[in-house]
Amino acid sequence: MNLHPPSRRAFLAGVGGLVGAPFAPPLGTAAGAAQAAALPARPNFVLVVSDDLGWAELGCYGQKLIRTPNVDRLAEQGLRFTNAYSGAPLCAPSRATLLTGLHSGHTTVRANPGNGPQRPLTTADVTFGSLLKLVGYRTACIGKWGFGPESPNQPSHPNARGFDEFFGYIDHRHAHDYWPDYLWHNRRKVRLGRTRYAPNLFLEQAKRFIRRAAASGEPFLLFYPSTLPHAPSDVPGDLGIYRDMPWSRANRGHAAQVTLLDTQVGELVRTLREAGVADSTVLVFTADNGPHHEKGVDPELFDANGPLRAGKRDMYEGGIRIPLIVWGPSLPRRRRVIDEPVAFWDLLPTLCDLAGVPIPDRIDGRSFRGLLDGTRHVGHDHLFWNRPGTAQAVRRGDWKAVRFRPGVAGAGPGGRFELYNLRTDIGERRDVARKHPDIVGELNALMDAAVGPDPRRPYGMHVTGATSGVAGRPITLAVHLQNGSREAWTGLRLRITAPSGWRITGGAAPRALRPGQAARVTFTAVPPSGRTGETRLLAVADFRAGGRRVRFQARRTLEVRLGGDL
Repeated sequence: MNLHPPSRRAFLAGVGGLVGAPFAPPLGTAAGAAQAAALPARPNFVLVVSDDLGWAELGCYGQKLIRTPNVDRLAEQGLRFTNAYSGAPLCAPSRATLLTGLHSGHTTVRANPGNGPQRPLTTADVTFGSLLKLVGYRTACIGKWGFGPESPNQPSHPNARGFDEFFGYIDHRHAHDYWPDYLWHNRRKVRLGRTRYAPNLFLEQAKRFIRRAAASGEPFLLFYPSTLPHAPSDVPGDLGIYRDMPWSRANRGHAAQVTLLDTQVGELVRTLREAGVADSTVLVFTADNGPHHEKGVDPELFDANGPLRAGKRDMYEGGIRIPLIVWGPSLPRRRRVIDEPVAFWDLLPTLCDLAGVPIPDRIDGRSFRGLLDGTRHVGHDHLFWNRPGTAQAVRRGDWKAVRFRPGVAGAGPGGRFELYNLRTDIGERRDVARKHPDIVGELNALMDAAVGPDPRRPYGMHVTGATSGVAGRPITLAVHLQNGSREAWTGLRLRITAPSGWRITGGAAPRALRPGQAARVTFTAVPPSGRTGETRLLAVADFRAGGRRVRFQARRTLEVRLGGDL
């Protein structure tokens, strides 16, 4: 794998020079208005997740000291959400909700690692990468994965959870090192010898992926979980425009990290435009939880959460309310501020909805496509957060409740229940629990009911059977199709496509699968005599769901040898 440093222009724009010109022309031109009429049937997606970025650390959310011109331009041209929420006040459980569409009362991963290893994802965790891959998307995760263990062949690896390409950190703790000894490229380690700054490598790999995917003509998903601006406040160079600010070294470095992240977003958009795919792409920018106060960084200096209370690790708004910006030249709605509450677990069903994938059943998320294109939107009755052994929170309408376990944050033997009205008290300063016992009882019951086992049904399509065979002899393969969605799949047709010369027989599939049903369909594949080597077969399922035509696909690679070969 070839790794190249960022260009001088990109580096100077990121920290030293901080180019003031925006990355793109405004969308309000006549041409832009025409392009914004409708989203393509299968848009590309770029999902940028920052690490420990406060709600008010961007200029578009009120930041005064740190410059973020590129993300601010995204917000100006696109949609800026004021009531968006992370999945948890900590990294790993928050990202688990994002990937799976479950809230932290149901996810596999519900906590950061303590003194032991990070709990991994499992084969039951169908991610948005897995789902988009089913309908032909090229998928990549570049940056911080964060779900160990650090080994190549295990079910929690990004390649096993729906991402064709991976470059970055597998392990949660490893991602705290900005100058790592190694990073992972798919299932192998790339040795760096602590000489390369990881976020710059991530940007270069992301740009390469965009160019390759654009050239292929296939839709793509780029999941870009950055490590910026997580502690420590490491950046290459001399801190640029923040070098002489009268702040501590940690605070100057933190500001430089945020601006570098902003510049990387600008570079990604520039790459989309240069590759000719910006008009068919939806870019989402967000953060995994509230701002940190680690290794000397003072979020109060930057007013990192504006009017919100607390930060990372806390169930108050400052720990879980996050920036969320959705941008795309073809978005039917743009240049708007959205006040409707949405959460991390809504991203999976929204991506599915936009890409034409039947939305999984029994998840906690709801598609907010209607907020993007002006069609009907049905929001949540309530939102829930769970930090096992510490605290829980729920928001319903303007009411927000926080429940602490005994001994946590000064709570007594019976724990503590706090209630706030966010419409009149966004800073959560006035606990009104005693004044509203009826509301306390209702929200307490919601929290009691929210924690439980994973409720999802199995979902997807995959191929099992031989991985090798002999030229001219039959090979048995089975295609497994599981309808874990909310809709019946009707008019089902299943086939396997192969290179010329192959003979494929079998494939008697049911004509429909109801929600919760599964099918196993057997095929026989016969490779041509005398032809050897690696061959890729493609299983294809065509059906209708919810009034849409859907095509799933799953690849199978076979190694064909001559009869006498060992």
